[in-house]
Amino acid sequence: MPEVIFSGPDGRLEGRYHPQAARDAPIALVLHPHPQFGGTMNNKVVYNLHYAFYGLGFSVLRFNFRGVGRSQGEYDQGVGELADAAAALDYLQAHNQNARHCWIAGFSFGAWIGMQLLMRRPDISGFVSLSPPANMYDFSFLAPCPASGLIVNGTEDRVAPPRETETLAAKLQEQQGITVTHHRIAGAGHFFEGPHMEAMLDSVKDYVARRLTEDTR
Repeated sequence: MPEVIFSGPDGRLEGRYHPQAARDAPIALVLHPHPQFGGTMNNKVVYNLHYAFYGLGFSVLRFNFRGVGRSQGEYDQGVGELADAAAALDYLQAHNQNARHCWIAGFSFGAWIGMQLLMRRPDISGFVSLSPPANMYDFSFLAPCPASGLIVNGTEDRVAPPRETETLAAKLQEQQGITVTHHRIAGAGHFFEGPHMEAMLDSVKDYVARRLTEDTR
């Protein structure tokens, strides 16, 4: 998978871009966990999520937020990271101008950034949020949530406790015009360790495949 370097708001950003041959393939942007706690685009969850989308026929981009790996800049409390994500989506869309669908997927901190980007880009048609840290960040900006999507968390998550995730999902499910699906992986922790990784990926792939089928009818 080719390494790419593209312009961000605070310098160069490093990514991995995996395009499809079909010019009208859907696109997906995958966002990594917290930069100050070891989060990178090569995080195991992010890596596997990237390939899950690719296997479903998406052209996929994941990248390092500012200050991570070869990406320039410094951590910016989520403000700059949101701008980085917007620049990454611009790059992805510029290379896929005939894309039929646009999805955003994020893990942990990346889920929080992804949901903010969702609010700012009406062209995003679906989302996947893994282990959203609803106990650490305010998700009240999702009022209303503009697109249907999937939230997945582990029942044994000690970083983002399930109670807060349940509350977030319930609030989103009350909104009209969208459908937010919530899947719980029994016994899984924040990082979906061991056999829970496959269970999480199967959940994501089943959901996204169903959505693509519904959207092409």
